[in-house]
Amino acid sequence: MYTRNIKNYLLDLMNKYPAVAIIGARQVGKTTLARQVAPGFLYLDLERPAAYDRLAQDPDFFFKQHPNNVIFDEAQELPALFSTLRGVIDDDRHRMGRFILTGSSSPQLLENISETLAGRIAIIQLGTLKANEYYEQPLSPFYEMFKKPLGKEAVKLMKPPRSLQEMQYFWFKGGYPEILGKSDSFCKEWMIDYESTYLNRDVAKLFPKLDKIAYRRFISMLGKLSSKILNKSEIARSVGVSEPTIRQYLEIVQGTFAWRLLPSFENGITKSVVKMPRGHIRDSGLLHYLLRLYSLETLQEDPIAGFSFEAFIIEEILKGLQDAGIRGVDTYYYRTRGGSEIDLILQGTFGLIPIEIKYGVTVLNRQLKSLNDFVITHQLPFAMVISQHEEMRWINERILHVPAGCL
Repeated sequence: MYTRNIKNYLLDLMNKYPAVAIIGARQVGKTTLARQVAPGFLYLDLERPAAYDRLAQDPDFFFKQHPNNVIFDEAQELPALFSTLRGVIDDDRHRMGRFILTGSSSPQLLENISETLAGRIAIIQLGTLKANEYYEQPLSPFYEMFKKPLGKEAVKLMKPPRSLQEMQYFWFKGGYPEILGKSDSFCKEWMIDYESTYLNRDVAKLFPKLDKIAYRRFISMLGKLSSKILNKSEIARSVGVSEPTIRQYLEIVQGTFAWRLLPSFENGITKSVVKMPRGHIRDSGLLHYLLRLYSLETLQEDPIAGFSFEAFIIEEILKGLQDAGIRGVDTYYYRTRGGSEIDLILQGTFGLIPIEIKYGVTVLNRQLKSLNDFVITHQLPFAMVISQHEEMRWINERILHVPAGCL
């Protein structure tokens, strides 16, 4: 049982709201986290018929017996729960930390929350494990610099807490708790079951009219498109469906937390920006399974390695920002028709910072032109380049070189 970075933030939310929802993909540890922070709560798994019937048949009687201290696991299974829960909360509005809800299907769950429990519930999104959680280390101090407006004085040069070998292992395996520390053959079998469950239960239940064969082809194709610009019309032709159907598929894969979409950064200063979005599979282990890359050596020899490492680093950064309590961060990528490209742009109360991600160790000056130009054009304090180098240092007055292990 891993200690999650976000645990203290969840406890804080329970002191401020009557209910808290933990949402995220299946098997990322939502139930484990809920039971860690509330070990004395009654636990109801609403995917189990007995628990479902107990609540669904007479909810008024259930809440008379249990007006507080209940965990509702996979709450989207019982939509009627939300309206009942609203009345129960309002009967004792000032008591906090009474209920925890978990859910794996964002579209349905968030719709119910927004319609019935607005103002009464806080929501956190839980991803797969972050590297420091697996290695049982505190969250890196790297993220402290984002808690105030960015400036060079906020940067603390530090040694990376994780070695290159440790980061590469975690990058290859991904962050699903069940497979870390297990053999490659076990991971392969686990992922086969996971994909089958995702397609045949989760997606089929949410969208019963969905063409599962076409959607399976679409998921397989997304692996090859991870960290690349999405052309929906080309994807539609390859999958054999219409472009509106591809838009629906993208909404589904985002809403079930398998895919992160990065919009293009457009602010009017640069006129020749490519406006099509880009995205990636959120868990690197799932990506490698979809691409049938079953060993670290095979991955390192594949042309996808750089794209995969880029997506992995982006997810590590975004998990770290959330776990450090830094909210309201907008994420973008940047590319012009002239070929200038930046992998990640973060915008929040700290300001604006462009980040370039390199798979190797050596970073050449010619690779930094886009970063330098962006910093100058937008009058920013600095930019970052992240690689597998082991020393944090200033490459020049505008660019900070950050080892992946510092994240």
